[in-house]
Amino acid sequence: MSFTYKGLEAAYTRHQVTDEEVDRQLERLRQQSPKVEPVTDRPAADGDTVELDYAGFCGGQQFEGGTAEHQTLVLGSGAFIPGFEEQLMGSRAGDKVTVHVTFPQQYHAPQLAGKEAEFRCVIHRVFRQSAYELGDDFARSMGLETLEHLREELRKSMQQYADERGELDLQDRLLRQAARTLETEFTPQQIDRAVEEQMETLAAQLQRQNLTLEMYCQFTGKTPETLREEAREEAEQILRLRAAVEEIARLEGVEVLEQEVADELAEICRQNQITMEQLQAAYDETFAAAVAQNIQTRKVMRLVREAAVVRQEA
Repeated sequence: MSFTYKGLEAAYTRHQVTDEEVDRQLERLRQQSPKVEPVTDRPAADGDTVELDYAGFCGGQQFEGGTAEHQTLVLGSGAFIPGFEEQLMGSRAGDKVTVHVTFPQQYHAPQLAGKEAEFRCVIHRVFRQSAYELGDDFARSMGLETLEHLREELRKSMQQYADERGELDLQDRLLRQAARTLETEFTPQQIDRAVEEQMETLAAQLQRQNLTLEMYCQFTGKTPETLREEAREEAEQILRLRAAVEEIARLEGVEVLEQEVADELAEICRQNQITMEQLQAAYDETFAAAVAQNIQTRKVMRLVREAAVVRQEA
């Protein structure tokens, strides 16, 4: 079988966003964007939200991780350690409140477990949140005049997202189709390294959810060795896809330009809400190679897509 990446055939079905999907998204928006009403005629009470600064002290010494500025806290939510929220009830904007608590015996920071501490708090504001009725007032809070206008704009946004995801899925299927025709072998060392990359990706995903690989294994009843074995097939597929991308780039003279890299870095900063200076602190050869590889892959996928025969299906 010869390597084939032009004239590939695939079917594409465009997903049309339904009224039910728009309604569900509207409801999610309504729940995520509550009405905020300042509380000025009474002290903070159960269910109110306070915005505060706080600094934690234990034995007269400020401890690490116990400081925050402009933190929001719903009183009565149980989000903070027992006794903290109750002592903020009755406060008003501008108040300074010292909260006395005892950390639980099973607290996640062993150096604080079971110890008494105080938090010196400054209350910036007190407000109450409630859900909007699904109507024009809610639409105006979103920057539009009517609920119907909001619904139309939401549908457009959802359809655009669905079209983009569908196109990316199509390009991915075409690239995988091309990769299956590439005759190449990988060494055990290459496969092992690709498996470890899969494990590192999983660990990073878990960390964003405040989980560890060990915790994940306990939840799933699997061992790290089992996870590695399960990752082997996908790791080989990733190696084959990379090899296909590099071969197509070589055959077609696909290059990654400096301006494309600059644009990619600017987009990374925008998505993560960081400055270029902050990004530079993490920018090393591995990072640079990953950025270039992403750009190259996207260009190759578009090339394969443009050369494909795609059947539009209802």
